[in-house]
Amino acid sequence: MRPVYLTIGIVSVILGIIGAALPIMPTVPFLILAAFCFARSNPVWEQKLLDHPKWGPQLRDWRERRAISRKSKIIAISAMAVGAVFTWFSLGAPYVYISLAILGISGTWIATRNE
Repeated sequence: MRPVYLTIGIVSVILGIIGAALPIMPTVPFLILAAFCFARSNPVWEQKLLDHPKWGPQLRDWRERRAISRKSKIIAISAMAVGAVFTWFSLGAPYVYISLAILGISGTWIATRNE
């Protein structure tokens, strides 16, 4: 199973890096998944993620307290809202309803996490 966890971890880091550049794609959820996978396949890489100056504190908050900072909540929900507006103007109905559903479900989940 180690190779499978390692592969998923590497892909998750790549998706997290892409998410750091694209406002609509998330970063931290992919890095949380990567840390989870690296804990089971490569603890050195897991520690590198946890020690990262920008993403490490958010990963540790999630791991220790299942917490998301208020600033991160606002950024995440705002990015999803921008994505929904973009979908409305670019694709319109019925596709915007998918974006709104994601915003409603994910946004509610994010907003109700510990801070």
